[in-house]
This record gives sequence, C-alpha cells and structure tokens, in this order.
Amino acid sequence: MRPTFHPALVNGPLGDPALYVEFLDRRGALLFDLGEIPNLAPRKILRLTHVFVSHAHMDHFAGFDRLLRVCLGRDVRLRLFGPPGFIDRVGHKLGGYTWNLVANYANDLTLEVAEYAKDGPLRRARFRVRSGFRREELEPPRFPGGLLVDEEAFRVQAAELDHRTPCLAFALEEPEHLNVWRNRLEERGLAPGPWLAELKAAVRRGDPDATPIRVGWKDPANRPPTLPLGELREGLLSRERGQKVGYVVDAVDSPGNAERIAALVRGADRLYIEAVFRGHEAERAATTYHLTAPQAGRLAARAGVRELVPFHFSPRHEHEVEALVREAEEAFAAGP
Repeated sequence: MRPTFHPALVNGPLGDPALYVEFLDRRGALLFDLGEIPNLAPRKILRLTHVFVSHAHMDHFAGFDRLLRVCLGRDVRLRLFGPPGFIDRVGHKLGGYTWNLVANYANDLTLEVAEYAKDGPLRRARFRVRSGFRREELEPPRFPGGLLVDEEAFRVQAAELDHRTPCLAFALEEPEHLNVWRNRLEERGLAPGPWLAELKAAVRRGDPDATPIRVGWKDPANRPPTLPLGELREGLLSRERGQKVGYVVDAVDSPGNAERIAALVRGADRLYIEAVFRGHEAERAATTYHLTAPQAGRLAARAGVRELVPFHFSPRHEHEVEALVREAEEAFAAGP
C-alpha cells in the first residue's frame, strides 16, 4: 500500500515541534504545531490548508510570524485550530503589527481560527488582511467527539490533555485507503496524473457506476476522453483500511491523559509522541508535566500503534538522542 499521508518532522527530534504532512495525489498540506519553522520552505508553507496547534507555549507557536509573513500578499485561506483562548492569542499576534495600508491589497489573506475544549464553549473567528485583521466572530463550530475536520480525503480528531493548561493531541486518519494498481494503468495505456485524485474522490462519495470520469491517456489518439466510474473502480483500485497518524505532545503521565491518548490514537500506523526526559528523570517530568521516554513507549504500546516515533527531546539530551530512542522503543516492545 502506498501511504496517502507523508509526515515529516520539520525540526527533527530536538527542535521545536512541527509535523508537516503532505498527501499522495492531492494538493495541500497540514501542519501539526507551529514552533519555529525556518527550515520549512515558502513553497511548502503556501501549500498549507490547515494548522493544528496543541497549545500556545512558545516552542509550539513561535512560527506563527513566519507563516504570516510568507502568506501575506497572497490569496490564501488557512484554517487554524487550538485550545481555549487560542483565538485571542492569534489576535494578539496580529495586533502586534500596523496594518494601515492593507485595505487595497489585491489578495485577501484569510485566517479562520477555531477553539476546541472537551468541556466548555466552542468558538470560531475570522481575520482578514483587508480589514486590518479585525476579529470577526463566526457561528460556533460543531466538533462531535473532538472531530475537528471531516473531509473526503482525511479527518482530524482532537483530545484535550493536561499540561497544567489544556493541550490538544491529534489523530489524522484516512477514511479509506484507495490504492492504484500501477501495472493495470500501464496495461490499459493510462497515464498517472491529477485525474486519479478525482477518481478516488468520486469513489469515496459513492457516485453511481455510470458517472463519467475524465481520464489521462499516454497516447490520447482515438481514445475516449472519459470512462465509467464503475469500470475504473473495479479495474484500477483496491480498497484497504485507511492510514492513521497520531500526534501527542506536552502531557503529564496521568491516568486521565493515558486513557484519552489511548482512545485517540488506538491502532495508529505511526505515533509521534514526546519523550522529553530519560527514564530516571520521572520526577522532573511529572513536575514539568511532560513524558519520559519509557512512559511514551508504554502509552504507544497501550494504544496498539504499529510504529513509534519519539521526539521533542529536551535540549539537555542533545548528546543522548540514541539513549532516549532506545528507552522508548524498549518500553514499547515490552508492552503496556
């Protein structure tokens, strides 16, 4: 199975948290957390459609200014999600600059910002460059069971964790994985291209078999421009369980957090989880509301994930990266 999601840590395991996720056969990208992102190329920033921020500690939110700077002057609409108080913090960031010359900008950069709380009100607001990023209140969102985004190609669910402040963990999931048999494309003289994404979207929507799908031919001479959806679905696609990626940072090792993490990321193909301290530093981890590497490994085992990716290591352990990874993997292999 060729994975649909292609996640990568922007700053590695020691730098500020930021997980960039690209898609196979689909434009757009997602970003989980917004620490410093000097290594993220502008072309990649401009592909973003959604940004999910766990909380507003500086190492998770300091990259907002670079995001804003790259997108300014472009016709971009970004959806941002965060914990309670997040809209105010975005507003404060924007309010730190002077916007007296933006009313006539050719492009209207728009930020739609939503807050998720397990218990309490849900809020949503919009900031547009042409209005000087004046806050516009929007109808409160509905996030049933923490489901923040539910689109044809992916969905994102959140859980609120305790970091002595609300901190969101996320699960990115593909509703269903549709795999293209490349050898069958070759056999039929069809060429890979954007039309495959349109084919998959039609299958996910449940469009009728007779629906015409515009296809790409290697040699279009004397070839029909469209083929029936049913013929393409049966001849080119296989259907499998969707891919799932978990993202967990900044959470104390507590029964409540453990239960919520396990429920959120259960069965994930890959789990990115913080492992800030080594096992002998459990007391320090509890005091700072973080996880040790063994605690991260045990949580991953409890959730039954397939692959563990520990990261967000304390800078004090920059020369002990291998030891942190080993401790996390040993605990993961040992089970919950």
